Amino acid sequence: MALDAALRQRAADQRPIQVALVGAGVTGRAIALQLLTPPPGIRLAAIVNRTPAHGLQAFQEAGIPRVREVGTAAELQRTIEAGQHAVTGDVAVVCGAGAIDVIVEATGTIEFAAGVTEQAIAGGKHVVLVNAELDSTLGPILASRATRAGLVLTNTDGDEPGVAMTLLRYLRSLGLRPVGAGNIKGMVDYYRTPETQRAFAERYGQDARKVTSFADATKLSMEATILANATGFGVGRRGMYGPACSHVSEVAGLLPADELLANGLVDYALGAAPHTGAFVIIHEPDARKRHHLAYYKLGDGPFYVFHTPFHLPHIQIAATIGRAVLSSDATVAPLAGPVCEVVTVAKRDLRTGELLDGVGGFTSYGLIESAADARRGDALPMGLSEGCVLKRGVPKDAVIRQDAVTRPASRRADALWAEQAVRWPVGTP
Repeated sequence: MALDAALRQRAADQRPIQVALVGAGVTGRAIALQLLTPPPGIRLAAIVNRTPAHGLQAFQEAGIPRVREVGTAAELQRTIEAGQHAVTGDVAVVCGAGAIDVIVEATGTIEFAAGVTEQAIAGGKHVVLVNAELDSTLGPILASRATRAGLVLTNTDGDEPGVAMTLLRYLRSLGLRPVGAGNIKGMVDYYRTPETQRAFAERYGQDARKVTSFADATKLSMEATILANATGFGVGRRGMYGPACSHVSEVAGLLPADELLANGLVDYALGAAPHTGAFVIIHEPDARKRHHLAYYKLGDGPFYVFHTPFHLPHIQIAATIGRAVLSSDATVAPLAGPVCEVVTVAKRDLRTGELLDGVGGFTSYGLIESAADARRGDALPMGLSEGCVLKRGVPKDAVIRQDAVTRPASRRADALWAEQAVRWPVGTP
């Protein structure tokens, strides 16, 4: 409610938060449509895309036909001061324009997005990631850099980690003790590929690789990793337990109570109504308080499930933007170093010399693992797997080790990951 009032005041003062969006794919255009229609106190000023015409399309779909293509930060600054909108193919343009308050990164890439994030921080911009791939791989090191610069780097409300974290923080503010959190997932099949998902993707105007990552547990694992790193909760086993249940309210009784109480768990409810959204489990040891909760139809306890029955990233992102700029508050960001990682697992028997094709591909899927176990096993991070070449064969469902691959040369993401690993060695908080 405080955010609502603050954004409305910004609108009344004609001082909206100025946003630059990087990425004009399906997700980016949905965000653009919402921000341009618009929420109070927020203005989408510029879109960056390698093909500026795609950014122009996003503006046109929102009913804004007059848009300037700009090539320098100075041009963009003048465009914003004139009350106009802009497109550009160069990230440096938005990172260098003083009028831009926040960068929304929505490309779903890792190498490119890491560069965007570094440039944004150097330019003094808050960063909102609609990018589980980057955040689950390099979120800790990038967030620490943002914090040192006095900036916010955050994943977004609307994606499941942000939905869960917003609910968790609310429950915690009431004096309740969260001990678990996670997604509601319809199905998981590790062996889905862009070919099996092509018809579904075409039906809904989605990218086949992206849809594959939703089905094969990779994106689920990446989102759980983001949530683990933000809460300090662990994972019970590689890939999570994922108990099947008819309604999400049943999930607390299907997870190990001792693990919930010891360190907290990230996990997911499989096939559970309401079939979307996120949940948080709380523990209440006091019998008197449990009596009141039973009266209010929450069951006998001592574990209780609260859930949000929707996740709408293109809409709820407005709250994350407002919180970052007006309150320096991250919706969901790492507490420190990695608690969990996403490891690369062979989707089929792989041969020496094969090229790994990354997230949502034909060769591998990603599973959440504790960071300590991932490092002890020298597991290849899923976010760094694309473009790696196998030095030896790997059997189906085996974790691919780092020493089993040759990585592409001179990738910035590899350098950042190495820096992250040195800063937070295995076994340190």
